[in-house]
Amino acid sequence: MIRIQNLNKTYKNVQALKNVNLEVSKGELFAFLGPNGAGKTTTIRILTGLAKLGSGAALLNGFDVGNRSVESRRQCGLVPQSINLDRELSVFENLTIHGKLFRMDKPERNARIDELLDYVEMGDRKETLVKNLSGGLKRRLMIARALLHSPSILFLDEPTVGLDAAIRRKIWALIKKIQQHGTTIFLTTHYIEEAEFLADRVAFLDKGSIVVVDTPEALMNRMGTWALDHLKEDDMETLYFNDRKEANEHIAAHKDSFTLRRVNLEDAFLSLTGKKVS
Repeated sequence: MIRIQNLNKTYKNVQALKNVNLEVSKGELFAFLGPNGAGKTTTIRILTGLAKLGSGAALLNGFDVGNRSVESRRQCGLVPQSINLDRELSVFENLTIHGKLFRMDKPERNARIDELLDYVEMGDRKETLVKNLSGGLKRRLMIARALLHSPSILFLDEPTVGLDAAIRRKIWALIKKIQQHGTTIFLTTHYIEEAEFLADRVAFLDKGSIVVVDTPEALMNRMGTWALDHLKEDDMETLYFNDRKEANEHIAAHKDSFTLRRVNLEDAFLSLTGKKVS
C-alpha cells in the first residue's frame, strides 16, 4: 500500500509538488498522468528514496520513506525511464549485481534470476551481453531486475517509452501478469491509451497538483460515449454525445466534415487540464 499525505517538494524556488494526497491499495495498478514537468518522476523518486521529501509524509506498506531506510527501499522495485543497465555485462551479470546490493545469498539469488528470466521470457538470453539486446528486451530485463528482491510494490516510470506499438503491447501483457500475481503497480506514462488499458485508477497531475483521481471508465463517462472531431483551420473542435444516433444527427445537420469515434481517456484529460499528456 502507498500513502501520500500533504506532500510538497521544491527545486530551486520552483514547487514541483503541491500538497499531494493519495492512497494506492494493495494489488492495485495505479497510473499517474500529466504533461512533462508535472511532477510524475519527482513523485516516484521520493517514494523510492532517490530524492528527499520536502514536507508532508509518504509511506510504503507503513514504512516512512522520509527516513530513506533499508526497510522502505525493500518494499519497492523501480524501472526508471532511462535504460540504466551495464551494456558491457551480460543479462545474468546485471541481475547478479542487483541481487548483491540487496544482500541476497548466492543460491537464492541464482534461483530467483532463473525464475524471473523465464517469467519475462528471456531464459535463453542469460549470457547475452546487454548491448546486443533489443529495446524491448532491455525493458523486460529492467522489469526482471526490479522484481529480483521480491518487492510488493513496483514503480514503472515510462516503461514503454521509445518502443514500437507491437512491443509496447507485449510489455503491457507482462505488466498485467505481474499485477495478477499480487504486486501493487504505480505507473507513469505519456501514452494515455496505456493508462486507459492497464490502470484500475488514474490520477491527473498538472503543475505539481492532483486534479482528479478516478477510474478510467468513470472519467470517460463524464464526457459522454461518442466524440465528433471537427478539424478547423488552426485547431480541433470536439463535441461529445451520449447517444450515437444523436451524434449522427448532428453530422447530417451540418455540412462540415466530422470524424466519429469513441470517447477516450485523453478527452477527459484535456477537459480537466486543457493540456495533452506529453
